Amino acid sequence: MRMMVIALIPALLASAPGSAQEFKAGEPLGTVNEAGIATPISSNVRVFGSFRFAESCTYDPDRNLIVAMNAGVTQDLQQNDGFVSLIRPDGSVHTSKWIGATRDGLVLNHPLGSAIAGGILYAADIDTVRRFDLATGKPLGATTVPGATYLNGIAVAQDGTVYATNTRPESRVYRIAPDGSVSVFVEGAPLANPNGIAIDPEGHVVVVNLGDNAVMTFHPDGRLIRTERSAESGNDGLVILKDGTRYVSSVRFGSVTRIRPGSAAEVIAVGIPSAASMCHDPVQNQLVIPMNPHNALAFLPLG
Repeated sequence: MRMMVIALIPALLASAPGSAQEFKAGEPLGTVNEAGIATPISSNVRVFGSFRFAESCTYDPDRNLIVAMNAGVTQDLQQNDGFVSLIRPDGSVHTSKWIGATRDGLVLNHPLGSAIAGGILYAADIDTVRRFDLATGKPLGATTVPGATYLNGIAVAQDGTVYATNTRPESRVYRIAPDGSVSVFVEGAPLANPNGIAIDPEGHVVVVNLGDNAVMTFHPDGRLIRTERSAESGNDGLVILKDGTRYVSSVRFGSVTRIRPGSAAEVIAVGIPSAASMCHDPVQNQLVIPMNPHNALAFLPLG
């Protein structure tokens, strides 16, 4: 019995809070060969997958990669299970777990929406907006949003103001100012379980609802300027191009709607299960659409 107690001491020390290691980003796919040498995966091999409830994506222009946000398992099963994958434009895996290779120095519980601005990756994580260095993946800090119950979509304005939707009651859009102060930007009707959010070329805040097919454009002071309608309701993803064209994905009905300035809404794709918070890859000119519980990404060329 005495020997067993002594044997347990190192294990207990290893799990103590003081033994936590510093954050380390994951490496691109590869192995360590028999000689003990780190070996990248062969260039003639492509791997697809690496998702666990992929909810959103963003495009990293510096590396020409898709940054996929994975919510992980539900919080009742395991907390702090979210991770970020790096995906090539052809859908193959670059790094399966870039952020989340280990949990050392990392808290990422159940991330949904994501955005990139000023070299920072932003993630909406339940009631917190987290920030990561886009080059290294290192956590940069977090802002807790009082009153938030389910932060979902996220967008960043040119001045650094962050806007985040709260999809579950109460229906709100929160604003985080560059100085870190948090306020309610819009709440109540016409919001109906707001989900996707983006900034248009004029700096307006555009929001789509899960509860209906409204595509609402708000002035930065919170005034509703215009309401358009997508082809179907149950909307999640929102992409706005430089010419003002809006693309809206319906997570409930699997369609993608295009709304060109001054034109009626038109459906350009259907049958995409759980079409969630998509992103635009401008180099390949394609929409990348996470299919959250299906653990997959759909690719829709726009050319």
